[in-house]
Formats: sequence, structure tokens, C-alpha cells
Amino acid sequence: MKHALTIAHQSFAALLLMTIGLGAYGCADTAAIIEEAQLASLTVSPGDLNPAFSSSTTRYDLKVSSSDDSVTIRANPQDSATKMTINGVATNAEEARSFPLPEPPSITPITIVLTAPSGTQKTYLVFVERPVPPAPPSSNNNLSNLEVSAGRLDPAFSAGTTQYTVEVGPAVTEVTVTATKSDPNAVISGDIPNEGQATISLGGQGTSKVVKITVTAPNGDSKTYSITVKRLAPSTDSNLSALTLSAGTLIPSFSPGELTYLATVSANAETVTISATKSDPNAVISSAGSVIAKAGDPTGRVTVSLGRNATTTVSILVTAQDGITRKTYTISVFRPER
Repeated sequence: MKHALTIAHQSFAALLLMTIGLGAYGCADTAAIIEEAQLASLTVSPGDLNPAFSSSTTRYDLKVSSSDDSVTIRANPQDSATKMTINGVATNAEEARSFPLPEPPSITPITIVLTAPSGTQKTYLVFVERPVPPAPPSSNNNLSNLEVSAGRLDPAFSAGTTQYTVEVGPAVTEVTVTATKSDPNAVISGDIPNEGQATISLGGQGTSKVVKITVTAPNGDSKTYSITVKRLAPSTDSNLSALTLSAGTLIPSFSPGELTYLATVSANAETVTISATKSDPNAVISSAGSVIAKAGDPTGRVTVSLGRNATTTVSILVTAQDGITRKTYTISVFRPER
């Protein structure tokens, strides 16, 4: 009897140990079964998930272009027995689901729900952003200002006027052209760099230089402005435009082409001042070997003493800007005895 009881106790102990062992392993299997369902992969088209897919990451952002009006989702659970819905629609593993997107700007949520055989669920979310379309590129290919360092634009600058002329003096060998874009995103090219300023060398006296400035708008439309810079030849104008006396009257009356004059003053006039005005301000006037009006001075004056009962002759020499062309005006002034 004692022997049978011992065997029974031993059998019970072995059964208990087996049960404990199986229970331990069974608990591990049960834990695996009730673990949250997970995705093995998640792909979208168009665009890329942000952050990149990871089975443990459940929230994603997806930015598509403003022209994309739908998005396609493919998902694959880790366990083939896991059931899946995308936005409430039952979906097989790797089955593509496409969803329309509202007009931009919009954010559309896509919900992926996994249900494990145990009933445990896990939800993945993808927020799809469809942004506002970018504004069309500007078509502004105008200049807002155009300047030349010497001379003046003819006509005066206007954004819609593309042809200009500038006259500069014979001594000017170069000009600086400054062009300002109306749209900072436009591009300047041609004889002026995109920075908008360049120094242009001119040809010889009496020649012209054409400066072209092309403005290309962000949308590709272009417009070309043109400046014809005329470097003038030295003037050959050696005329006077006016000739007057402080006393007496010229005979004949002054005319630029008339070179010889007579005048009579009163017996009391001891001196006379002659005023000569140049037709070209760049000419030079001299009298008795002395310059009385340099280039840039419009009028020269000379005062001479008059003898009694005598004629005093005064010569006015006008030398043109070219330094070659000359013209002499002669005035003979008579002062009587009484």
C-alpha cells in the first residue's frame, strides 16, 4: 500500500511538472498571438512617406503636387491571417487602393486598420497634403529705369519704349550704362550683365555704338532695349550768334555770315566794349592775341580805347571746336573830333 502511494505521488509530481512546462510554453504562444498586428510594408504613389516606413511607426505625412487628384496605397501585413481595411474598405495584402483627393489646398487622412486573428487591432494613418498650385511665373520683362553716364536719352525713358539715342561730345571715349529690372527675378543679358551696369567703350569721333540690353522674364518672355550712342565729331561752327557795341551802331546790322562792320561813336566816347556771342559754346573767341571766351563760355568781351578823329579796328577771331575752322569778324569804330 505504501508502495502504491509513492508511485501515485511520483506520477502526480511528473504531471504537475509537465503541466507547468506546457503552460510556460503555451503562455509564450499566447503572447505571440495577442501581440499587436503590424504592417510589413506600406507604399504610396505618388510621393514618399515622411518619415520612411517602419512597422512600429503608425503616423505618416505624404505631400503630393497640386496637380495630383488621387493617391494609391498598398499595404502588406506581417501575418497573412491579419485582416485589413483601408478607409473602411476590406483590402487584401498588396492590393492597390486609390482614393480621390479634394481640390487644393487640402489634407486627406487615409486610415489603415489591421485586425489580428485574436481580435487585436492596430491603426496606421497617412495624411495626404495637396498644396495650392504655385503662382505662374512672371511675364514682366520691363526695365524700370535706364541711364547713361554722359548725354541724355532721346526720348526720355519709358518702360514701353525700346529704342533710344544718346549724343555725347567728341572728347567722350566711354559711357556707363545702368539698367534696372522691374522684376528682380528677371535676367539681363546682352551688352549689360545681369548686375545691370557696364562701361561701354566708344569708337572714334563721329561714330556710333549700339548697346543692346535684353530682359528675360521668369516665364521666358524677352524684350530688347537698344541705345545708339553717337560720339559727335568736333564742331566746325565758327560763327557768332550775336555781336554788339556799348556805343554806336553796327553797319550793316549783324548777321553771322557778315564779317566786316563799321560803327561811329560820339566824340565823347573814349572807349567801346564789344560783346561777341558764339553760335557753338565749344568754340573759342580771341581778340588781339588773347582769349576772351574759352570753350564753354558763351560770350566774350573786349574793351578798346578810341582816338579822336580816328578809326580803331578790332578783330574778333572765332575758332571752331575742331581747332581748324576759323572765322574773323572785323569792326572799324570811328570817333570824330567834336
